[in-house]
Amino acid sequence: MSRERTLAGRLLRDHLVDGELEPGTEIGLRVEQTLTQDATGTLVMQELEALGLERARTEVSVQYVDHNLLQADEKNAEDHEYLRSACRRFGLWFSKAGNGVSHPTHMQRFGVPGKLLIGSDSHTCAAGSLGMLAIGVGGLEVALAIAGEPLRVRMPEIWGVRLTGSLPEWVSAKDVVLEMLRRHGVSGGRGRIIEYHGPGLVGLTAMDRHVIANMGAELGATATVFPADDAVREFLRREAREADFRALAAEDGATYDHPEEIDLSTVEPLVAKPSSPGNVVPVRDVEGTPISQVVLGSSANPGFRDFAVAAAVVHGQQTADDVSFDVNPTSRRILVDLTRAAYATDLVAAGARVHQAGCLGCIGMGQAPAPGAHSLRTFPRNFPGRSGTPDDSVWLCSPETAAVSALTGVLTDPRDHASREGLTWPSISLPSRSTVDARTFVPPSHGGGELVKGPNIAGLPGLDPLPDRLEAPVLLKVGDDVSTDEISPAGARALPFRSNIPELAKFTFTRIDPEYPVRAADGPAHFVVGGENYGQGSSREHAAITTRHLGMRAVLAKSFARIHWQNLANFGVLALEFTSEDDYDRIDEGDVLAIEDVRSQLENVSPVAVRNTTRDEEYEVTHHFSTRQVAAVLAGGQIPLIASKLG
Repeated sequence: MSRERTLAGRLLRDHLVDGELEPGTEIGLRVEQTLTQDATGTLVMQELEALGLERARTEVSVQYVDHNLLQADEKNAEDHEYLRSACRRFGLWFSKAGNGVSHPTHMQRFGVPGKLLIGSDSHTCAAGSLGMLAIGVGGLEVALAIAGEPLRVRMPEIWGVRLTGSLPEWVSAKDVVLEMLRRHGVSGGRGRIIEYHGPGLVGLTAMDRHVIANMGAELGATATVFPADDAVREFLRREAREADFRALAAEDGATYDHPEEIDLSTVEPLVAKPSSPGNVVPVRDVEGTPISQVVLGSSANPGFRDFAVAAAVVHGQQTADDVSFDVNPTSRRILVDLTRAAYATDLVAAGARVHQAGCLGCIGMGQAPAPGAHSLRTFPRNFPGRSGTPDDSVWLCSPETAAVSALTGVLTDPRDHASREGLTWPSISLPSRSTVDARTFVPPSHGGGELVKGPNIAGLPGLDPLPDRLEAPVLLKVGDDVSTDEISPAGARALPFRSNIPELAKFTFTRIDPEYPVRAADGPAHFVVGGENYGQGSSREHAAITTRHLGMRAVLAKSFARIHWQNLANFGVLALEFTSEDDYDRIDEGDVLAIEDVRSQLENVSPVAVRNTTRDEEYEVTHHFSTRQVAAVLAGGQIPLIASKLG
């Protein structure tokens, strides 16, 4: 088939273990690499323990410590010790704190064209920049893959984006993916793999492509794929891994389910306004907006060039007096190379505060802005409160826009500033060889050893089967595009409890309804009603586990984001979609809903009848679970289902 001649189709075909490559059907894929980070990895290790795993069965599995780097008390340090001991126990690589953000660090150290990587982080898709098939999933999917099981996903459609032309001066890769978000919003990629191709790729380095692939997650895409070409070969050569290169591209005759074209020469500096990555406008439309903070870094702009171009812009100058200029290096290697090339010195001399290599502000672990003050960041997300400040105002942009705006103190189109000040476009030369020191990674041991569990490692909660008659109140009704950050917040207050579900549950939905955890704790079970794209954003399965722990047994929504939908099924929660979206408006918070004969309705794959006993009305909803997922939901989740089979 012509779809299978696309690069995405080839990669899927190469890893297919069962199913047919027909969009919407469930397929099984062989997994070679996994990635976990410390905000999600603790649960993955607990799941491996629950599965009784002796040793990892993948080619490469790496545990990174990059999110929870602030150690204001003992909790994060406890988790890091637990993760280190789990890597010894199960035979995983361990990336020490300070090595850097998992995505660019994995790309530098372990990325190989043609491999299938899954990670318990939604931005795992960034590795598609190397010609990998890289998919962000829930933690349980990663645990099962480490244990040797295939990844089960619904076959996506292939969205082919042909790039032509070349980027103008003062425009970079971040503006390209912001253009995609401007056109299509945060759900435009749902149920799709984005494949970039065409002559415009010539001007994009592998790390430029990482920027674009990374924020495919913000479009809701299953994955983003670039060909493995000379740019990828050059990247691997600089990393002393050219032997890992393998040329990969779409075959002749490839056709795409959704073709599109972007002329790179027409792209301009763009910015995502608060508080959504899809709220994109030209910088010129909001020029002059005062800012109080500029932050460089994150997996969305992680490369040497992204920091170096900002350093070249601010060289010999001072940032505005009322702007806090923060730099989060994305890897230890890049920080060393920036220092050797004097770019780090230029940033510091211009007023920057250089922090340790890691996610930090991107996940709300430090650099929280003042309430209501505008913060300009080269980050992938600006969901409400994600910065760590409830009343935040976060904007997303390129390094060029960020650096120029740090100098002027207001949002500034870098082209206009360059014209006024007579600045020339910075020419950045990448190091001929990146700094490579494999000693910063702890290789897999032969397995065994005790797991080190501090008091904050609470274990997984019990998961009881779904009752055959479900009657419960609607405890919460929410709107469109509710993110997992709003369901289970990130940040320095909540995330230290990521290994302690009863404590973490106390933060559930508090950005929408501060009383939700208290109200949920008072009742045995409940429903939640949502709008479009429910559960967008992070892959953290805590958003499913904590709601389940508090008694949520079903969500009725107009539509679901892919990863959260999967996580709900994994932990025994019914994810049901309205057949008629008008029925969403007919349900109020407090209404009591009932589903009769749950098992037969789910197993018959017919529309499910939901009765509103408060209004004496009935609604038709559908589920998209496979037979495998139905069995898991009925059992209370994948873990009790697997346990019942083993028992």
